[in-house]
Amino acid sequence: MKTIFEYSRPGKRGYYLPKLDCPERKLEAMIPKEYLREELPLPEVSEVEVVRHFINLSVLNHHVDKGFYPLGSCTMKYNPKINETIAASPQFTNCHPLQPEDTVAGNLMLIEELGKLLLEIIGLDAITLQPAAGAHGEFTALLIVRKYFKEKREKREKILIPDSAHGTNPASVTMSGHKSCTIPSDETGQISIEGLKKAIGEDCACLMVTNPNTLGIFEERIEEIVQICHNYGCLVYMDGANLNAYLGYHRPGDAGFDMVHLNLHKTFSTPHGGGGPGSGPVAVKKFLEPYLPLPKLIRNPSGKIGWQTKGKKSIGQVHTFYGNFLVLVKAYIYIRMLGSEGLKDCAECAVLNSNYIRAELKDYFDLPYKTPTMHECVFSAGNLKKYGVRAMDVAKRLLDFDLHAPTVYFPLIVHEALMIEPTETESKDSLDNFIAAMIRIAEEAKTNPEVLKNAPTKTPVRRVDEGKAARDLILKETL
Repeated sequence: MKTIFEYSRPGKRGYYLPKLDCPERKLEAMIPKEYLREELPLPEVSEVEVVRHFINLSVLNHHVDKGFYPLGSCTMKYNPKINETIAASPQFTNCHPLQPEDTVAGNLMLIEELGKLLLEIIGLDAITLQPAAGAHGEFTALLIVRKYFKEKREKREKILIPDSAHGTNPASVTMSGHKSCTIPSDETGQISIEGLKKAIGEDCACLMVTNPNTLGIFEERIEEIVQICHNYGCLVYMDGANLNAYLGYHRPGDAGFDMVHLNLHKTFSTPHGGGGPGSGPVAVKKFLEPYLPLPKLIRNPSGKIGWQTKGKKSIGQVHTFYGNFLVLVKAYIYIRMLGSEGLKDCAECAVLNSNYIRAELKDYFDLPYKTPTMHECVFSAGNLKKYGVRAMDVAKRLLDFDLHAPTVYFPLIVHEALMIEPTETESKDSLDNFIAAMIRIAEEAKTNPEVLKNAPTKTPVRRVDEGKAARDLILKETL
């Protein structure tokens, strides 16, 4: 595709400034001479060329408004536009975090009420909305773990992580100053109780559990797992990235979890991708509340809402001001619009959509674990390797059907993994279109594997050398 400079021709105009309505002054009088340039290399283009150029750019990337986005473990659900419209209201966008609290009381009340709604959904006692993403929530939770045991004068450095956990967990462990220890899965794809018992001890600070795990499987023995950890004084943390699977049906707090992080940019349908903005609130049981980040919202005896800025046990501030406030606004609107029954419908439809895909594709791709799954399913393209076809080839070929690929090669415990999460917002027609494409790809692997190996052929950029792209970064356009 041409760059905007390639459309440029001398004399083209896209905009005309009005005549000056004040006396003309020399540039040197307004801008210091050292900042002036003889020439400014800007393109000369018409308005229609500029508009068409950027419209064409906008549809090159795949996004949830353009088509199906089955990225496993990421819950790429549709973002209702009413959320965007309301969040763009001047009362929200023009609010400054340093305004006096009594001038933004309504916005503070929204934050307070969102926190209460989230606590009701997950069954815990206290929450911070500061963290800016899911991994930031993990990191915040682990800082709380570290501070908690430091206060107790207990040296516990080990964090237990199942091999089916969310992918960012090990990095969060390392960054928080802990050491990770992997717990194996059993033949059902769930946490091995025997493996947990062998690894746990008095040096363990916390078990991090993604539930449902990245295979889409709910840990059926979670209460037993939590009790084993608590018997050793070990905290239990849940990565809430997959909460969309059981909204309204199960509360992690009721299973005994001490802390949970939530992904508002997943479960509660605020946009994500492109680096954010996201939001990863952390909720805890009452005994961990003093360790939450500051400042935190409180009400004084007269009922006035404001920020508490001091607390001896707090881990301190993890994000500026209110967190990603407009993300909080969108999540609040989403929850209030749907209500409790609507959230349950989300979970039901997400599980139904995933299991429909699983049932339709199980004869075309390997299914490593036969255990029932919830909101996502993980296939293996291992059965296609005899034709010289890998999971990456399947993913690249999907692009030719104008479909985003699922997550590939994760979770690591599945060989040639294809991890599919349709979410509840996709129609049966959309799912059938995806299923038909996947079946065709499986058949092409047998009859014409070169088609897959050379895919994609219909995208603006063909298949790239990913190894070279990672080694030789080109960070700017050379004109």
